[in-house]
Amino acid sequence: MIISIASGKGGTGKTTVATNLAVSFGSDVQILDCDVEEPNSHLFIQPTIEEVETITTPVPEVDMEKCNLCGKCGEICQFKAIVVIGETVLPFLELCHSCGGCMEVCPEKAITEIGRELGVIERGHRNGIEFVHGRLRVGEAMSPPLIKKVRGYARPGTLTIIDAPPGTSCPVIASMKDADFVLLVTEPTPFGLHDLKLAVGAVKMLEIPCGLVINRSDMGDDQVKKYAKKEDIPVLMEIPFDRRIAEAYSRGEMIVEAMPEWKERFLELYHGIEKIAA
Repeated sequence: MIISIASGKGGTGKTTVATNLAVSFGSDVQILDCDVEEPNSHLFIQPTIEEVETITTPVPEVDMEKCNLCGKCGEICQFKAIVVIGETVLPFLELCHSCGGCMEVCPEKAITEIGRELGVIERGHRNGIEFVHGRLRVGEAMSPPLIKKVRGYARPGTLTIIDAPPGTSCPVIASMKDADFVLLVTEPTPFGLHDLKLAVGAVKMLEIPCGLVINRSDMGDDQVKKYAKKEDIPVLMEIPFDRRIAEAYSRGEMIVEAMPEWKERFLELYHGIEKIAA
């Protein structure tokens, strides 16, 4: 089963839920941190990193000795990543989506592909938990290709927990697509509700079953619960504002290890997801 843990905004507790759920499950579980712009699951999992892989994406390189400046490469590119200007061809590699179309339509076979670095993937483990995360290269604009590479390490038949990026843009969609279940983490505030509605809209478009975790549930108001009831979204867990939880988090500790009674609650969360996704 693939469980993607997401939210409409940052700071709601996605990583807290993802890491504690993985540790509660114990063994034969993967956690894939797809927040490649700022991964932080490793701060809590503290894995032993065993492998580091540099990830590249194919982009065009033009041989001007073969090129006849016909402009067909620019015509096919929907992202304006390659254009003919005067007597030269300019590839804008940061805009390239690596579709290979320009290379296919070039009548002179003047375009080949080279690799452009996106970032790195680090893999490791912690007491039976397989850990994978990506680190996007500083200055890189497109994270979905690296997210897809991280997700490529998901093993069939294994519980895979994805720590998704915040928001509802392309990186989040890449993290949620083809998941068996999306667990949305929110907080009972007007901002939390506003961004939750955006996240629910994205999940509905993908037609993936979802449920809700309300963090700091005893603060704010009851508008999130009313919205969940209206949209028929089950509230699978509530985490109260507890100083002990905040102190454990600030030390980089797991809730389920600092407060062992929470392990059973996270296992109940998993069983609730399992019933809905089955």
